[in-house]
Amino acid sequence: MSKEGKRRVALITGITGQDGSYLAEYLLSLGYDVHGIIRKSSSFNTSRIDHIYVDPHTEGNTFFLHFGDLSDGELVSKFIYSVKPDEVYNLAAQSHVRVSFDMPEYTGNVNALGTARLLERIRGSESNTRLYQASTSEMFGNSPPPQDENTPFRPRSPYAIAKLYAHLMSINYRESYNMFCANGILFNHESPRRGETFVTRKITMAIARIVAKRDKTLFLGNLDAQRDWGFAPEYVECMHKMLNVDKPDDFVIGTGETHSVREFLEHAFSYMGLDYTDFVKIDKRYFRPSEVESLKSNPSKANKKLGWKPKINFDDLVKIMVDSDMRKLDLTPIGEGDEILKRKFPEKWWRTD
Repeated sequence: MSKEGKRRVALITGITGQDGSYLAEYLLSLGYDVHGIIRKSSSFNTSRIDHIYVDPHTEGNTFFLHFGDLSDGELVSKFIYSVKPDEVYNLAAQSHVRVSFDMPEYTGNVNALGTARLLERIRGSESNTRLYQASTSEMFGNSPPPQDENTPFRPRSPYAIAKLYAHLMSINYRESYNMFCANGILFNHESPRRGETFVTRKITMAIARIVAKRDKTLFLGNLDAQRDWGFAPEYVECMHKMLNVDKPDDFVIGTGETHSVREFLEHAFSYMGLDYTDFVKIDKRYFRPSEVESLKSNPSKANKKLGWKPKINFDDLVKIMVDSDMRKLDLTPIGEGDEILKRKFPEKWWRTD
């Protein structure tokens, strides 16, 4: 509720993605009216939010979906003027780094220009709408770790370059028009809802399929890339925190630890009593033309100003994801990941899967 006693209204772009689905759940738990933008297609891709969907004719409904795309400026205007959101969370993107090399024009249109369209429509509405822009640690590129808010940006992919444009445009609108624009520079964050083409989920799904004797081999690319991996539900809480401070700012969100893809493999396979070297083969098609070797956050600013510290560490995350994918194939999980969630989040606001 707002100070005036009215329900606050949030608009989420990219609501069907991992972060969008968790954020929708979180805001609903806080008493928001939540509106989400989904792309029109011949088949629905709403599996991550089906459990919170309510028929729009239901009395008292607080969750609404709208067809749209950030490539269409007229539709963006329609959403801003009709929904009249207090908060906008811009999570829509072509979010796969490797794919951005194959689709650089589309990636730029959605990730970069889509944000510009959104900023301009919010400015034109002359409202007090606050914008959260989903930036990314990939913008740091080959700047040496650890990376914080003052680290130079050296992007190494069309995805990161487009995101940097959006990041800088948000700062420009904040400084030029006194708009409340906050950039969340989130390092890698995973969960059981992670897309199946992302390396962490690809690994945990493959393990379940190997245990079920459906697959024998997992094909991967660079095993030496190092990333700072956290737990997505914790990170979406930070998005909300960034829009509910006195002044807009930019924040790095991460665990402060770095681990290689190879380490993720070792932890995940050994959790199930397997040796990853018996199943993993390298396929060069999964290598990026230019790689980001190491990302490691320094989240001290968020720790201090947002009062946030992660609860889930690297080993916890691996177990949570493996347990979940085992259940998805009707296999019995080890269960340590489930126990970690119960212990560290006794009153979860999200559904486990």
